[in-house]
Amino acid sequence: MTMSLHWRNWGGNQQSIATEVLTPGTVDEVAALVKEASATGHKVKAVGSGHSFTDIAVADDRRLLLHRLGELVAVDGELVTVQAGMPLHRLNRVLAEHGLAMPNLGDIDQQTVAGAISTGTHGSGQAYSTLASCVEAVTLVTGTGAVQRIDASSPLFPAARLGIGALGVLVEVTLRCVPAFVLLADERPLPLAEVLAGLDEGIAENDHLEFYWYPYTDRAQLKRNNKVPVSDRPLSAFRGWLDDELLANTVYQGACRLGRAIPATVPAISAVAARALTARTYTDRSDRVFCTPRRVHFTEMEYEIPRECLGEALSALPRIIDGLPFKVQFPVEVRFTGPDDVWLSHGYGRDSAYIAVHQFAGSPYEPYFRAFEAVCAPLGGRPHWGKMHYRDAESLRAAYPKFDDFRAVRDQLDPARVFTNAYLDRVLG
Repeated sequence: MTMSLHWRNWGGNQQSIATEVLTPGTVDEVAALVKEASATGHKVKAVGSGHSFTDIAVADDRRLLLHRLGELVAVDGELVTVQAGMPLHRLNRVLAEHGLAMPNLGDIDQQTVAGAISTGTHGSGQAYSTLASCVEAVTLVTGTGAVQRIDASSPLFPAARLGIGALGVLVEVTLRCVPAFVLLADERPLPLAEVLAGLDEGIAENDHLEFYWYPYTDRAQLKRNNKVPVSDRPLSAFRGWLDDELLANTVYQGACRLGRAIPATVPAISAVAARALTARTYTDRSDRVFCTPRRVHFTEMEYEIPRECLGEALSALPRIIDGLPFKVQFPVEVRFTGPDDVWLSHGYGRDSAYIAVHQFAGSPYEPYFRAFEAVCAPLGGRPHWGKMHYRDAESLRAAYPKFDDFRAVRDQLDPARVFTNAYLDRVLG
């Protein structure tokens, strides 16, 4: 199978032309390819499913694909080891077959395991942080071509769990999973003021809570997911198709295209969408509740901020949106996580609120994203590594207490910068 030298990410805002595409099928092949690149002065960039919006996966020299390294390695109780190229949707199926599940997930399951943990993919819930916090060990190929397993006994572990592609090529990941569980999903439209007034209580009382605010309106959609013993309220096939396929994808894509063609219609479309939402309550396997199909392509920026700063950041958004020379077609997503100890995790050491802003693919976004970043950065905000941002190493150092410790690990594992690209040069220096 011949792989194209041309590459474009899922959002359509990043592309590159590689000099060569590498498709190893074993760990030894990965090691040999990296060793040869190191000896000849080439760069190697491992690329997953292309779901990052930054240029983190842009490869202008050698692009390394991990799709042939996507199998289950071992199950040992609740510790599951998989090859790092396995997509999350396949991981979820494999875990279910063994009576297990990830304790938390984001809302997209197309990323590879390597890409998801390396960029800080996360869900929502006070008792959870990024998916990297579930990592018990990694095996990676370092910049010299050495194969190294790193677990909690190693001082490198807090860096290797979330390495933004800077430390090596992840080839295997051991995840601490949990027994399979069922979620009761409760989704309902509410006034934004009511959602905000009940946030502290809602975060404390629900396993997982998030909400969406619809620009140009005072309306929001609140989503709460909680563990229950059995799935006794399944969503009908028709309702699932109506909500998640027809309305959320087919109709919504048409509305976005209309808004892009005739911007003046966007506020009315947003108001209709916010009012058209109906409440639904159902039960299902956890990953099927967490993850939903996303066929309407977009570009996204997401910022983590200290939770106590949420009000200040949210209150700035209507002013920003009203001042833009274009319309915003996507709702704003807000999620919450607890602290962890992963050095480059957005939630390192604090309770977090995440605010994600989006634009329909092909629509302008930079003034919107830059204005929002200008609000979040002074609050100590940390940008999601896989979503658009304009920060550099100097500004990120102040946001991450272990930033220089991470850079020291990079010096140790990739001294010749075999794995660097323009993005890593910018964010790590």
